[in-house]
Amino acid sequence: MTIDAVLLLSFGGPEGPDDVLPFLRNVTRGRNVPDDRLAEVAEQYALFGGRSPINDHCRELKAAIEAEFAANGPDLPVYWGNRNWEPYVGDTVARMADDGVTHAAVFVTSAFGSYSGCRQYREDLQRAAADLDERAPRLTKLRLYYNHPGFIEPMGARLRAAIDGAGWSDDEVRTVFTAHSIPETMASVCDYQSQLADAAQLVLTAAGLPATTDWDLVYQSRSGPPQIPWLEPDVNDHLADIGPAAPVAVVPLGFVSDHMEVLFDLDTQARETAEELGIDMVRVPTVGADPRFVAMVRELVLEQIEATPRLFLGSAGPWHDPCPDGHCIPPARPRPGAGRPVAIGA
Repeated sequence: MTIDAVLLLSFGGPEGPDDVLPFLRNVTRGRNVPDDRLAEVAEQYALFGGRSPINDHCRELKAAIEAEFAANGPDLPVYWGNRNWEPYVGDTVARMADDGVTHAAVFVTSAFGSYSGCRQYREDLQRAAADLDERAPRLTKLRLYYNHPGFIEPMGARLRAAIDGAGWSDDEVRTVFTAHSIPETMASVCDYQSQLADAAQLVLTAAGLPATTDWDLVYQSRSGPPQIPWLEPDVNDHLADIGPAAPVAVVPLGFVSDHMEVLFDLDTQARETAEELGIDMVRVPTVGADPRFVAMVRELVLEQIEATPRLFLGSAGPWHDPCPDGHCIPPARPRPGAGRPVAIGA
C-alpha cells in the first residue's frame, strides 16, 4: 500500500483560559448543555491555568514520530489534527490535500475500542474527507494497539519503577488500573472492557509482578444523566472500599498522556480521597512519548506499507484491520441537556 503521509489525530484541548468555554461547547455540541454547567467544568481547568496539557503532548509526540521516521524511515511528513480544538482535523486534512498528499496513515491517541475512542474518530475522518470531495486524500486509520508491545512494555516499566521508587514489595502492593468510564450501552457494542482487562494482565507481566498480585480495573470521569448506567466502580468509590490495608499503584491504563483527566481526576481527586482514607498511593505515569511507543507508531505504519508482522502480546491476537463492520455502534444520545458534561473525552 502506498502511504505518503502520517496524520496524528487526537481529542484536542484548550490552550488558555479564553479557550475553555468554546472548547467545552465543541465537546458537547449537539447535546444542548447550558453554559452554566459548562462553567462548572471550566473551574477544573482554572486549577491548571486554563490550559490542557494534551496539545503539548501531541506536539511532543509529533516531533518524536518525525525524528523516528528521519532516523529509520520511511520518509513521510507528519501532520496533526484534533477533534475539538485547533488544529482541527478538517483544516489539517485540507492542508494535506493542498500539499498533494494522496494517502495518509492515521494514528489516533486512543489504544482501546469504543465509540468515542475509535468509531467517532473514523467519523471525524469521513467528514473531513467529504468536505473536500475529490480533493480528499485517502485516510487509513491504523489498528487499535492496546496489546502491542510498544504500548504494554513501557507501561509495565513505569509500573515497575513506581513500585520500586515507593519502596514497596511486590507482595504488598495493590495495582488499580483506571480507564474512562463509558455508558453500559456503549460498552455492550464494543470490546472495551475485555481489551482493558487483557492489557492490565499484560502490563502486570511486563512489570515482572507475580501472577498472584492483587489488581483491579476501575473507571473514572463519568458524566451524563444519573439514570443512565455507566461502567463502575468509580476509582474514588473503589479506594474507599479497599481502604488502607495495602499501598496502591494507580495506573491510568486507558490514557496515553497525562492530560486533564489524569491531572484532575487522579492527581487531584483520587489523591485527595487516598489521603483522607490513609491510603499510601502512587500514580503511575502514562506512556507519553516513550521511545518504544514512538517506535510502535512506525511499526503500525509499516504494516500498511510493507505488510510487516503485526506485533502483539497475549492470546487475543492483533486487532482487526480495518475494524469489523458494526463495531462500536454509537448508542442513542440521552435527552438534550441531561446530566453534566465530561471535561475531556475518552
